Amino acid sequence: MNGKEKVLAAFGNAFGDTEGVRCFFAPGRVNLIGEHTDYNGGHVFPCAISMGTYAAVRKRNDRKLRFYSANFEKEGVLESSLDTLVPLSNKKWTGYPEGVVWAFEERGFKIPQGFDMAVFGDIPAGAGLSSSASLEVLTGFVLRELFGIRELTNVDLALIGQKSENEYNGMHCGIMDQFASAMGKEENAIFLDTNTMEFEYAPIRLDGMRLQITNTNKKHSLVDSEYNLRREQCQAALSDLQKKLDIKTLGDLTEEEFEENKDLIRDDVCRRRAKHAVYENRRTIRAVAALRAGDIEAFGRLMNESHVSLRDDYETSCPEADILAEEAWKLPGVVGSRITGGGFGGCTVSIVKDEAAETFIKELGRIYEEKTGYPASFYSLSIGSGPKEL
Repeated sequence: MNGKEKVLAAFGNAFGDTEGVRCFFAPGRVNLIGEHTDYNGGHVFPCAISMGTYAAVRKRNDRKLRFYSANFEKEGVLESSLDTLVPLSNKKWTGYPEGVVWAFEERGFKIPQGFDMAVFGDIPAGAGLSSSASLEVLTGFVLRELFGIRELTNVDLALIGQKSENEYNGMHCGIMDQFASAMGKEENAIFLDTNTMEFEYAPIRLDGMRLQITNTNKKHSLVDSEYNLRREQCQAALSDLQKKLDIKTLGDLTEEEFEENKDLIRDDVCRRRAKHAVYENRRTIRAVAALRAGDIEAFGRLMNESHVSLRDDYETSCPEADILAEEAWKLPGVVGSRITGGGFGGCTVSIVKDEAAETFIKELGRIYEEKTGYPASFYSLSIGSGPKEL
């Protein structure tokens, strides 16, 4: 069964029948470079992927919201109401769609009636490929289409998704994940300036190469991790710098300006966090320029540098992801490899030459299992488009 068939079957099992049901999809994302820059006023370079989240939805004639996930079958149907949406109160997966309904109403778009919604995701949970943002953008798209709220653009849906994650679910993420899901375009990555929200599409022409995702199978949980702490550390560094410099974000600085003024940052840990944010932003700008110039080798080197910075300065890598990236660098045909997503587990993204792909999976899989005692998972991804009705 494909994703649409699975989610329709799930809806029928949970809610009795599928009459009048509409089906939708929103993609996950992988970030090629530009990690932890989106809440520091920097640039990011993600793309939507062919994996994502499917929904089957039907309006109700009352105020009830009923949710069912084919990925969490044991939880059954979880019920709430348009009248009982309270930020930070729901710790289950349904906090994500609930939060989007809440954020719509906060924006002045009252949802007039409840609905039943079944979902199915083919993004591995905890892989760092943005299953939560995919679900948020999906819910926003569903609400817009179901209730005819035409004045909202896909960029608005991304911002609503971010607001719901920040304020309803307590995860202080930047805009990248929701933006990549909402604005994805086939065979293109998105070069986004998170400070101005200006963006452009950049074609990804991997002639004779492929994007290879490798899952550590160590799940990450960002809300429970040190993600919010990283944001606070960057804010503390920025505040120290602002005592002398007229800047709004760390993304305003070049590497040279940072080095000249880094001693203004009193705490050594905050200084390293800020260094990553500044250098990663500049790496991302150079990486996109290299890609446009057809220099995929330079792009790969910058990916590797990004991983080292995330490992040493930002400390959001983990031993498992370090094994995957560092061993990948030694293998023939690997152009670049780095941890992707929030970190503390999840996946690496690599650019691998087609002729080396089989060896890459076999050798990296063998080394990883030898060193960790359990296997990694491998996915060869295509770059997908944004949300749609099926």
